[in-house]
Amino acid sequence: MTKHKLSHIIFFIGVLAMANASCKKSSLQVGDPNDPTVGANVNTESGLLSLAEGGVYTNGFINGDGWLGDSYFSLPYGYHELMADNVGADASNNQITTVGYPTYYITDDGVKHTNGSPSIGILRGYNVLGGSGNNPLFFQWQNMYALDAACNKILAIAPTIKLGGDATTRLNTIKAWCYWWKGYAYSQIGSMYISGLIQDDPNNVTNAHYLPKDSILDRSNYYLNLAATTLSGITNTGDYSTELSQMIPVASQSGHGGVLTTTMWQHNINTLLARNIICNKLAPYVNGNPSATISKSSTSAMAAADWNQVLTLASNGIQKGDYIFSAHSTNTNTIFSAGGGTVAAMTTGNNISTTFKISVRYIQCFKPADKRLTTDFNQRSTYNNPFYGTPYNITDSLVQSATTPYVIGNAQVGQYEAYIAGSYEENALMLGEANIRLGNITTGLSFVDAVRDYQGAGVTHVSGVVTDLPTAMKELTNESRVSLFGRGLSFYNSRRWGWIYDISSGGGQYGQWVYNANKTYFTNVTVDYNFMDYWDIPADETQLNPPGTGSAPILNPNY
Repeated sequence: MTKHKLSHIIFFIGVLAMANASCKKSSLQVGDPNDPTVGANVNTESGLLSLAEGGVYTNGFINGDGWLGDSYFSLPYGYHELMADNVGADASNNQITTVGYPTYYITDDGVKHTNGSPSIGILRGYNVLGGSGNNPLFFQWQNMYALDAACNKILAIAPTIKLGGDATTRLNTIKAWCYWWKGYAYSQIGSMYISGLIQDDPNNVTNAHYLPKDSILDRSNYYLNLAATTLSGITNTGDYSTELSQMIPVASQSGHGGVLTTTMWQHNINTLLARNIICNKLAPYVNGNPSATISKSSTSAMAAADWNQVLTLASNGIQKGDYIFSAHSTNTNTIFSAGGGTVAAMTTGNNISTTFKISVRYIQCFKPADKRLTTDFNQRSTYNNPFYGTPYNITDSLVQSATTPYVIGNAQVGQYEAYIAGSYEENALMLGEANIRLGNITTGLSFVDAVRDYQGAGVTHVSGVVTDLPTAMKELTNESRVSLFGRGLSFYNSRRWGWIYDISSGGGQYGQWVYNANKTYFTNVTVDYNFMDYWDIPADETQLNPPGTGSAPILNPNY
């Protein structure tokens, strides 16, 4: 056993003194959490709650993400949207031009456009020790293990602090908080990387035993279930709410965010448990074929038992009106800036100058009369690029209300809501897909209709009209792509539907749009993305903590 020396663990050192950087509290003066004297620095309930708040939001979603934008929701989420082909980019920063560019695409005229620097080679070429600024593999790993380390420290300190009111309820609320975020962190690692580390030691001591992604997902499920069990034992709602309200930043207590009841929180847990299943197995829908198969993949296909488990979990998942975990920007002490803190904000405005450009292949998923399309987008400027060209811009300054369509992007302070974990839409669409795949097409499409209604799309319902599986899946995949934009799910969906895989393995996308400089469209383009389905482990980890005997592969063996 050796002391972990990696940046994602040491990152936690700086977070304690910055606990109010994303919070509403006064500055908390603490020392190095790897030092045994840290207990003397966090010795009051208010100090512990500041640590619980800042340790989660600063470690998990701010620190280390200043390379492109300024938060987890702009950089790691940005990679997800790029690889799902919802956005494009032309800047060299952090490989955003190359990470989402396909291996080749064939336009309607039969011309094959080949990428001389395919994504897999770029990812591996820049995965070197100390190269984090240009290494896309680094950031999600760094943030989530820093978040995990913060929760380990909070769990160790919490029982030593004298708590007011019903101390047992307050302590269990803090424990549930940590269990939830540890479950979230392991979910993010297990859903993205081929292997990972289970790091539960409060002194941040780890071994070099890398475990396969499925073991990391199992650990996520363990902590999510532990959070649910802990919440089930809480009966004093007053002390529970008092404690929880001080761990959730004020900016996260607006819109769909707020102080969750224990039932709401359990709904959020069930949604994430369902996500862990559905996002980490295959359910290919390639070239209109819901029976497509992928011959070379790092995961297995969904079985009927999996769909039934998703159905059970999501049926008790996030409901309309439930609070969720989300965030808004603020003028000061913000989790992220209004203009640079989310992939949506960095796609909003004039497409010539925005960091990300909205993809016409995303636009083609809307129905022409969808109010989200007609309201949230404009064609005031054109960005020319062989593959990422687009005449569409996300309209800025739209204000969300009960009578307007969902605001897809906004760069104004406080106006855009970043979704950290699950949402009503994600949960409803999982219910929709599970029902469709289990043969309940009308029921499944009713959830697609419900999401469109919820976001104010104003389009005709398809439930009871569409009755065949291929068309039902088209409605489901199109709506998932549209309504979950910018929420860190798009790549997972593209992966499980088979689109990111090499065409020779049964993957790819067909019938896609490409916008040309002469303002015409190709509308039947074949795209071979050929992306790595689960990422290699960052060299900043493996070079400083080489895998020990019996470790799972640290490089995806399928590529």
